[in-house]
Amino acid sequence: MIALTPCVRYRTDMSEQAISIHNLSKKYAGGKQALSDVSFDVAQGSIFGLLGPNGAGKSTLINILAGLVMKTSGSASIWGFDIDAHPRNAKASIGIVPQEIMFDPFFTPKEALELQAGLYGVPKSKRRTMELLKAVRLEDKADAYARTLSGGMKRRLLVAKAMVHAPPVIVLDEPTAGVDIELRQQLWDYVQELNRQGVTVVLTTHYLEEAEQLCDRIAIINHGQLIANKPTRELVGMAREKAVVLTLDRDVTSAPTHAAFEKAELVGERTVEITYNKDRMNAGEVLSVIQGLGLGIIDVTTKEADLEDVFLRLTSTA
Repeated sequence: MIALTPCVRYRTDMSEQAISIHNLSKKYAGGKQALSDVSFDVAQGSIFGLLGPNGAGKSTLINILAGLVMKTSGSASIWGFDIDAHPRNAKASIGIVPQEIMFDPFFTPKEALELQAGLYGVPKSKRRTMELLKAVRLEDKADAYARTLSGGMKRRLLVAKAMVHAPPVIVLDEPTAGVDIELRQQLWDYVQELNRQGVTVVLTTHYLEEAEQLCDRIAIINHGQLIANKPTRELVGMAREKAVVLTLDRDVTSAPTHAAFEKAELVGERTVEITYNKDRMNAGEVLSVIQGLGLGIIDVTTKEADLEDVFLRLTSTA
């Protein structure tokens, strides 16, 4: 694994924020308001999740940080550099892994990394092309044309391209889309190793279980507005619904009902899943209701709420 040295030598301040965004807005010429007064910070050394439905404004925000889209108002800084006042230093402090796979099909991975390093002004003596290719398990494809690589290989090459200048911040925009389970795990192992070495990671993904497992903190954007920004455990804890799966002592033809149940459904001839609001009752009270209906309980399994439950509730009501 490559030992990275984040480029702290250019740091203008030593605050703990890798990215600071304040009152950021973007309105396109056609009138679409892509971002509305968005503010949040990304702490140094964290893995930060940026989630939202399609069209929520995530890509616009990332493209503003990358210098590809001009903001309408507000401010943003990367590693202490304002993207307007110090655009070159801001761009040098961040690596972007885009959602779209874009390569010149006639460049080899080795040539693609060398070209990228040259664009960032990395001297030849300090380039680590083969080390990066080895880190993303592409060293055996160094001299193959990019067009011959599989989708998973191309995504790993995008990660290597984003790291050629050893930025202290890396943004991964849907990095595992279309990648099989094994390659996905390899990618996350590499990203987590980068994070352990001090690289701050910003992740967007539609695989919410990945975000829940990997991220220290998660922000959710919907319709261009920030609707949540909390530590992951705290965000998951916002879910008010819980569920129990009960195996009964006899066959039933319909699910038992009660005014305090949010939902009850049969999932087998003797199995029922009951969803309840934990502010209104607890699991013990659910069991008492079922027993009060004359039904015996053979087995009980609880189902905890997850990030997907919270995400759907927040984005469906925002």
